[in-house]
Amino acid sequence: MKGNRFLSIAVWACLLGGLSVPSVSRAQSKEFDLLKNLEIFGSIYKELVLNYVDEVQTGDLMQHAVEAMLSSLDPYTVYIPESNIEDYKIMMMGQYGGIGSLIHWRDGYVYIAEPYEGFPADRAGLKPGDRIVRLNGEDTKGRNVDEVSALLKGQAGTALDLVVEREGVRDPISVRLIRQEIKIDNVTYSGMLRDHTGYIRLDGFTQGAAGEVKQALLQLRKEGAEQLILDLRYNGGGLLDEAVKIVNLFCDKGLPVVSTRGKQNDRNRTYYTTESPVDNDIPVVILTSRGTASASEIVSGALQDYDRAVIIGERTFGKGLVQNVLPLPYNAQLKVTVSKYYIPSGRCVQAIDYSRKDEDGHAPKIPDSLRTAFETKGGRTVYDGDGIEPDIEMVYPTMGYALATLVTRYHIFDFANDYKRRHAGIGPIDSFAVTDALYDEFLQFMRQRDYSYQTGSEMLLDEMKDRLVADSSMDSEAVRTAYEQLKQAVAATKEGDLQRERQAISETLLEEIVSRYYYQKGRAQAELRQDEWVEAAIDLLNDRAAYQRILEGNR
Repeated sequence: MKGNRFLSIAVWACLLGGLSVPSVSRAQSKEFDLLKNLEIFGSIYKELVLNYVDEVQTGDLMQHAVEAMLSSLDPYTVYIPESNIEDYKIMMMGQYGGIGSLIHWRDGYVYIAEPYEGFPADRAGLKPGDRIVRLNGEDTKGRNVDEVSALLKGQAGTALDLVVEREGVRDPISVRLIRQEIKIDNVTYSGMLRDHTGYIRLDGFTQGAAGEVKQALLQLRKEGAEQLILDLRYNGGGLLDEAVKIVNLFCDKGLPVVSTRGKQNDRNRTYYTTESPVDNDIPVVILTSRGTASASEIVSGALQDYDRAVIIGERTFGKGLVQNVLPLPYNAQLKVTVSKYYIPSGRCVQAIDYSRKDEDGHAPKIPDSLRTAFETKGGRTVYDGDGIEPDIEMVYPTMGYALATLVTRYHIFDFANDYKRRHAGIGPIDSFAVTDALYDEFLQFMRQRDYSYQTGSEMLLDEMKDRLVADSSMDSEAVRTAYEQLKQAVAATKEGDLQRERQAISETLLEEIVSRYYYQKGRAQAELRQDEWVEAAIDLLNDRAAYQRILEGNR
């Protein structure tokens, strides 16, 4: 305590430029180096404020300095100023005061993208595609998503006035909303699939995540679930405690789930299952992707280590670092990496070595030569240092240029809005389909839209042209003619892209249209109808012999 008090006084004195650091012994060289550099930093800060030719924004200058310092470490060690505390609470607690809608930016304005069913935006009649033109009397043109999002959020119970413009409606629409506490569910969808298969989609690990999974699991068992798919694709993680509790739903009491090891002894801790499991027999398949990270990797890795689940999908992200939030003066906070975590087999999934950045600031992946083999409970070999490797690897198909353009330029989004205006309903989700007639409607819609895009081949042709010009080869009429013929031939192939990519486009159309009538849960159901990974999981669960062979290490 005494040393910390001296250091605190030294820091303030350094910032005021009034402390001379005394001589210290070699045993104190580390502390001396710290104090010396603090004094240098304080002096630089003071001289800039006093002498720089233009007016210095002192707060911005200090924040840039802090962020630059932290950027030399890992991307998870960050400074959280008081102004961003609410955003951090949303990330950890999963709740905020607002209107309950996704938004996106296009053409200089922020638009309503997807209202959440039953929340203020939905109750007020806001629809996907509504353009927000005024917010509490202020023009919103030119404001970005973060700026508008900050204005939409506020204390629950407070009023908010919006003016929106809607396609097909001549006059602007004025709406008054009352903000409410918005709780973001961790389990965004659960339900029964075919063949007595239960399905749970877990998208977050904020407070209460384990309770939501438990509730969904109990409900599915009541509905006849005899096997389970736990979908962790693109779940970026969150609270470690929630991950431990979720593992406990499927594993016996008293088992180690994850251990943390750091510089300070109080960071070294092992987390155990503390309750009796809900179901330690039900066959489980976990779906993972390259975006499955952190707490999601604890769940998938621990259940793999205990041979309690089969992993299907992509290798996970590889984030084996644990952060704590430390208080700073003036209500600021520092989220700092304090330890690494290790799952039951003893492996750490961390894939990037942030301690060995090169001169450009890039950190390398841990090389295969340094990865260590471990064993699951049943003796299967697993490795550390690069996320969780799936037992069955799946690969997402590459999105075609046509579909990418349709999505990023909001053509499919706008068509779904147009379809909703012209059709009062679509009937049950399971029976709705993108028929030939509906797809023809979409093609007709696209004939009136800007649909230009550049394929990979065209990009290569542009690079070729630059090289030909640099080499003076384009001076040759024969070369110019050959180049133009090739360019026209490549361009001609684009005309059939809407037909060649019809299946992928139809799947996206289905999801977007269904969401206009059945919101987020409807979108999830539409996605599941077309999900090859889910089908692969069901097929494996139905083949108990194959499922068991994987758990025993005999594929």
